[in-house]
Amino acid sequence: MAQPSSPLAPSSEDRIVRRKLSDLVLERLTAMVLSGELKPGDTVPSERDLMARFGVGRPAVREALQAMQMRGLITIVHGERSRVNPLTAEIALHQADTMAQVILSTAPEALDHLKDVRRLFETGMVRIAVAKATPAEIAELREVVHSQRRALGDAPAFIACDIAFHRRIAEISGNPILRAVSEAMLNWVFRYHNDLLHWSGREDVTLGDHLRIIERIEARDAEGAVAAMQAHLDRSTGVIQHSA
Repeated sequence: MAQPSSPLAPSSEDRIVRRKLSDLVLERLTAMVLSGELKPGDTVPSERDLMARFGVGRPAVREALQAMQMRGLITIVHGERSRVNPLTAEIALHQADTMAQVILSTAPEALDHLKDVRRLFETGMVRIAVAKATPAEIAELREVVHSQRRALGDAPAFIACDIAFHRRIAEISGNPILRAVSEAMLNWVFRYHNDLLHWSGREDVTLGDHLRIIERIEARDAEGAVAAMQAHLDRSTGVIQHSA
């Protein structure tokens, strides 16, 4: 016969978990940044000072500082004092890079989900560009396409120009969060599926699509620009699916 469980038996919620000292130091350092005690551009206290302040050894401090750098909160330069980085949307989204790499590498359906999100995002960005793009910004888009044409035959350079084109459209919004989201999505797509997104032998299709998008932006034709962007992304998606 089963014995009744003791009313004092610890549950998963009651258990006290022993935490690493480096995690506690990381928590304190992060709080110092978020509270403004350590401001962007400030030097981080020396390892010796942190050891004395928190009452821990050098390994815990060093591990915490490395974790801070991985999160984009500080920059560690050999031979110099670490400095606090500005808190930006780019830093926040950068933290998702590792997880994105794992998901896109192990879950085939994740790329389809990312492409769906990108389609919604890019068509929204081009609609904003129609409303806000200045003649100088339109000229910059054309120069990106000219650079991309000059990069024919050089796949890495061609892809870099492709990224620059879509990034520039997002920058026209003037919204740093939208710019950071664009940068993150482009990096995820192009970095983890670079081989699928290089249209070997069909680069002229990409160039033509980009020019049509610019023409619709310049004409202040929102619906036409959205349709041109959708057609461009649908064509590239078709190549990806055919190559997969």
